[in-house]
Amino acid sequence: MKRVIGVLCAICCLTGLATNAAAQTAASDTPQVFAPAVVSGPANEDSAAFTPDGNTVFFDRIHWPNAAIMVSHRVNGSWSAPAVAPFSGQWLDHDPAMSPDGTFIVFSSNRPDAEGGKALDAVMADGKVQPGSGGHLWRVERKGNGWGTPARLPDAVNSSSRTYAPSVVADGSVYFQRPAEDDDFRLFRSQYRNGTYLPPVPVMLGDASAHKLDPAVAPDESFIVFDANFGGKDDPDRLYIAFRDGDGWSKPIDLGKEINVKSPWGSHLGPDHRTLYFSSTRSIPVHYPRTPQQAQDDIARMQWDNGNDNIWSVSLAPWLDAHRASGG
Repeated sequence: MKRVIGVLCAICCLTGLATNAAAQTAASDTPQVFAPAVVSGPANEDSAAFTPDGNTVFFDRIHWPNAAIMVSHRVNGSWSAPAVAPFSGQWLDHDPAMSPDGTFIVFSSNRPDAEGGKALDAVMADGKVQPGSGGHLWRVERKGNGWGTPARLPDAVNSSSRTYAPSVVADGSVYFQRPAEDDDFRLFRSQYRNGTYLPPVPVMLGDASAHKLDPAVAPDESFIVFDANFGGKDDPDRLYIAFRDGDGWSKPIDLGKEINVKSPWGSHLGPDHRTLYFSSTRSIPVHYPRTPQQAQDDIARMQWDNGNDNIWSVSLAPWLDAHRASGG
C-alpha cells in the first residue's frame, strides 16, 4: 500500500515510468548476449537458470524436437563447455527454473507420467494431438553435489498436457503457463504448502484476452516479467514488467524498444534478481566497409549469431529503481 503522503508524486512518477525507464535502458543497459559461442551457440538456447552463487547455469538447447537441459559451470571467470544435465537427456526436457535457495529445479518435460509409458502428447482443445510435444512440470532435488530423480508435480498443477515455463519463488510456490478456457496460454500460480502444491489460481495481468507466457517472478513476488501480445493476436509478443499491488498486480509496463526486438521470450532472473535473461533471434548488425579485425570478428560471430534464439541479459535496475522512487 502506497503512503498517502506520496500519492501525488507516485502518480507523476508512474505516469512516466515506462518512458523514463526505457530511456535509461537505451542509454546504459543495451542487452548483451550471454556467453557467446559457449552457452549461446549453434542451436536455440533459452531459460537460463542460475544457482544462487551464479557459478552454474542450466538452460535449454533446442532444435525442435531435439532438446535437452544443459549445464555449464563458471571456472576462473569463463563458462565451461555445456553438457547434458544429469537429470535430462532421455526425454524432451526444457524450461528449467531454479528455486531461489538452489535446493531444487522445476522443469517441463514430455516424459511419461508413469514409468514405462510413452512420451506425453500435447492435446489441443479441439482434440487434435501433437505427438510427443506435451509438457508436465517435474521437480528434481539437489543431492549433495548432484541431483536426484525427478518427481512429477500433482494433477492439480498438471491438469493440462501443455503445462510449461515454471518460475519458483521463495516459499516454493510455482508460477507457470498453461491453456485457459479459450485454449490460449495464460499464467497461473500454485501455492506450495505443507509439502504439496495447491490447485492453481490465475495470475491477472492487464488485458484478460491477451495470451501471457514465460513468467519470471522475484523470489519475494514483488514483481513479475513476462511476454504477452497486448497489441493483439497479430502483433509480436513483447516483454513487460508488473509490480505487486496489494493482492494483485500493477498495470504491465512495456520494457521498451531496446529490449523488445524480434519477439523476446523465455524470461528468467539472474542470481542478483535484478538482471533479466531472455531469448531472442536479435543479432548484431554488420557494417561495411570494415577493417580486417572487424571482418574476423563478424565471421567468428557466426558460431552463434546465425538467426537462432540466443540468451541475452539486461539490467532491470531502471524499472526497479523508478518503481521504488515512486513509493512502490
